[in-house]
Amino acid sequence: MADDLENTTHFGFQSVPESEKASRVRGIFGNVASKYDLMNDVMSGGVHRIWKAAMMDWLAPRSGQRLLDVAGGTGDISFRFLKRASGAHATVLDLTSEMLDEGKLRAEAAQLGGSLDWVVGDAMALPFADNSFDVYTISFGIRNVTRPQDALNEAFRVLKPGGRLMVLEFSQIPNDLLQWVYDRYSFNVIPNMGKLIANDHDSYRYLVESIRKFPDQETFLGMVRKAGFENAKYRNLTMGVACLHSSWKI
Repeated sequence: MADDLENTTHFGFQSVPESEKASRVRGIFGNVASKYDLMNDVMSGGVHRIWKAAMMDWLAPRSGQRLLDVAGGTGDISFRFLKRASGAHATVLDLTSEMLDEGKLRAEAAQLGGSLDWVVGDAMALPFADNSFDVYTISFGIRNVTRPQDALNEAFRVLKPGGRLMVLEFSQIPNDLLQWVYDRYSFNVIPNMGKLIANDHDSYRYLVESIRKFPDQETFLGMVRKAGFENAKYRNLTMGVACLHSSWKI
């Protein structure tokens, strides 16, 4: 009877029990870890690099800050942060150990290992004390969390007073025709790229579907404010294909 009452959530366009989503997401990213960075370049035509640079420009990392990069995967955001902030430290947390393993290899090659920690963990139950970090980032990851509101609540908890939340995520284009064109590309091209490059059609089909299930900009802004953050605002990138959300723990 208890199983009948279990809450459900979306996994792409499927409805699944909440208890199953994390393991399914872990399986997706475990499968694509070795090709993840390459696929980002191919899928976006390299535009994700411009989005991440815009994220760093708005964030303006400062010397000595402590960053928590949640769903940080292979460490791309953390590397960018450390290059702009001398003496800073980054903790990369991800649900998938295979993604972190790829990141560790990159860190060794870039000789950044001493400035980074790698932690396997869940965004909804962070293994860190209250008021521990100056900055919290999550890039293209919060849409994969089972309960995004819980992740935002945890972000608020672990940030120090005066700490900054920055979320980079795919979003909704506020133009029906452009959204239609983008959907045709996403659903017809990206999964086939995944099959060709990573030998994995289904994982990239899920990733496309997960974008369409994620809340629009204004709805997500309300979720950020509900978690307790102030001075919350967002900037659309590439007409809303992606969106940057910034807010503060005051």
